[in-house]
Amino acid sequence: MTPEHFESWMQWAAEHNMKLDFNSTSFSHPKSGNLSLSNPDKSIRDFWIEHTKRCRAIAEEMGKRQGDPCIMNLWIHDGSKDITVNRMKYRALLKDSLDQIFATEYKNMRDCIESKVFGIGLESYTVGSNDFYIGYGATRNKIVTLDTGHFHPTESVADKISSLLLFIPEIMLHVSRPVRWDSDHVTIMNDDTLDLCKEIVRCDALNKVHIGLDYFDASINRIGAYVIGSRATQKCLMQALLEPLAKLREYEANDQLFERLALLEESKSLPWNAVWDMFCLKNSVPVGEDFIVEIQKYEADVTSKR
Repeated sequence: MTPEHFESWMQWAAEHNMKLDFNSTSFSHPKSGNLSLSNPDKSIRDFWIEHTKRCRAIAEEMGKRQGDPCIMNLWIHDGSKDITVNRMKYRALLKDSLDQIFATEYKNMRDCIESKVFGIGLESYTVGSNDFYIGYGATRNKIVTLDTGHFHPTESVADKISSLLLFIPEIMLHVSRPVRWDSDHVTIMNDDTLDLCKEIVRCDALNKVHIGLDYFDASINRIGAYVIGSRATQKCLMQALLEPLAKLREYEANDQLFERLALLEESKSLPWNAVWDMFCLKNSVPVGEDFIVEIQKYEADVTSKR
């Protein structure tokens, strides 16, 4: 595969003024098995190294054509279902594979690397763990991807933002709603997403954090799912931007902890929804639940006839 195979993608993006990102895919293939870039079999490992190199070249061409860097995310499923006694070996192989993949420097694409706690059928060991990729990203100056579904359900992904940005240039977020774990339900305006957006703003990191939505619920209307998740994320980010941060920081600096907590609580009931409605009006998009009718009409006129 070469960039020419994605010519129609790039033409479509140019026609619609859209920007493309890309990713390699090392699963659902006869050569996948439980291990790809960390496979002890050199022939299989080399196959996936070559695949990922070509994906980077494709991403480079996309970024060049659209005049904006194409971010290429690298996530692999590699792991073991049961007890593993050679953890270091597989991680050393993955490290070497990544070094080979990233040996070529590009100007129009950006690399990011994504961890996972475990995969289904690979519950006992994941080669590309969070610790592995944080170390690799920090030493290789790579963007680290945080998927909100790839951690323990009670673990705060928001808390990782400030730590990572001290050591890596940027962060990529994959925002989903894990429910139990990594089920990728449609993102809603819940505490997890709100905390994530608030931490981005509090870290003054709007220009350092890329927000990608990562959910694919096929049990409801796909366009409806896309709109609900997009609007929910925008609402959370808007609330974060409306937070009286200067006053909160003043209270904290003066050790006025009662006042800080009081203002945080009062902030929750500020009329942010009025600001949201005005934002929608100014951008000529449906206000409130009016988008439901629009999507129903599209379903009747277009989607149902495909």
